[in-house]
Amino acid sequence: MKKLPFALPMLLITALPSFAQVTPANPISASEKGFYGLVSGEVIAAAQKMPEENYSFRPTPDVRNYGQLVGHIADAQYGFCAAATGDTQPMKDIEKTKTTKADLVAALKEAVAYCNKAYAGMTDAEGSKMTKFEGYPMARLAVLSVNTAHTDEHYGNMVTYLRMKGIVPPSSEKRSSGTGPE
Repeated sequence: MKKLPFALPMLLITALPSFAQVTPANPISASEKGFYGLVSGEVIAAAQKMPEENYSFRPTPDVRNYGQLVGHIADAQYGFCAAATGDTQPMKDIEKTKTTKADLVAALKEAVAYCNKAYAGMTDAEGSKMTKFEGYPMARLAVLSVNTAHTDEHYGNMVTYLRMKGIVPPSSEKRSSGTGPE
């Protein structure tokens, strides 16, 4: 019984932060948007960080060079996000038409801005509507989720290319400086 006066205030103190958290109106789409923002930001930072002279670097002859990888990521943004919103896919062919770092970084930023509009306009209800993607029926939000996964997958490729050139990738740089997640 003596512990009850101490336990009740402690219980209230530990429970207060959970009561203070506000659930967004669209928690699923908001979560996806947040993770895409993180991943796409790292991809843009990695594209900016690689020096121009290394944009033609390819670790082996059978893979894309760094510039083509950046172009591929940009092209894919349009494909995934157009499918998720029901837009006609803008055919950019960035991977095959852009070669300079400046052009590729600008194209990547434009592609991410295009997708940011798709993520910003997506609600949980809208995200549950079905669409066709690559011939398969899929929920619109699932298409955006696949886009985030695809972007993250290729960020992993970018990290490898950067490391092979002795460059610390943006996500590791943040962690080592104490500004990123542990």
